[in-house]
Amino acid sequence: MPDPQRATGTDLKQAILDEARRVLEESGYTAISTRRIASAVGCTATSIYLYFKSKDALIYALIEEGFEELNARMMRAVKGEGTIQERLERAADAYIRFGLDQTPYYEIMFTLRAEQMERYPAASYRRARATLDAFAQVAEMEPELGLLAGTTIWSGLHGLVSLLIARRIDIRIDREALIQHTIHATCTAALAQKNASALPSSPDAGTPNATSSPPLAG
Repeated sequence: MPDPQRATGTDLKQAILDEARRVLEESGYTAISTRRIASAVGCTATSIYLYFKSKDALIYALIEEGFEELNARMMRAVKGEGTIQERLERAADAYIRFGLDQTPYYEIMFTLRAEQMERYPAASYRRARATLDAFAQVAEMEPELGLLAGTTIWSGLHGLVSLLIARRIDIRIDREALIQHTIHATCTAALAQKNASALPSSPDAGTPNATSSPPLAG
């Protein structure tokens, strides 16, 4: 890491980002302030705005770091042998582990409300969507079904991660057993949806059975 007292240009930008990351990991999102970061890296608060137009822009840079790490973990998890379900479950497990061991990142990536920050840039949002797209790609789904199934898987996993972070799970439930059960149930349901959509429709679907009684007149 560059010496914050001497950092300029690219080095100063990196020093600012490094300090923001340190504050995030140690104290959480609400503790990040341009004044605090400027004091730590030895520059003025105005200097920060030369590289990040607002505090939100600085947070977005951290969010992108988080998505890069999450996506890399998921891609590593699906490499190697295994059925579609096994690989999908490994990706889901990687998602949950990221949320639990990188909680400060997870919270700014997935739990900040729209009114707390400026609108997330469209280009950044598209990169963030790679997480959901990864589930559909592993499951080898068509785009339209993949979007729905990927979002369904993500919703289930996000719900569990959020409850675990908030410590809202009954203490009588084994945490690891719950994680594995949720992963298996969520992925199984998504693949069942895929398999159901692949079944050929019956040529008689929607046609009354010729041997059945006609409907009663009203």
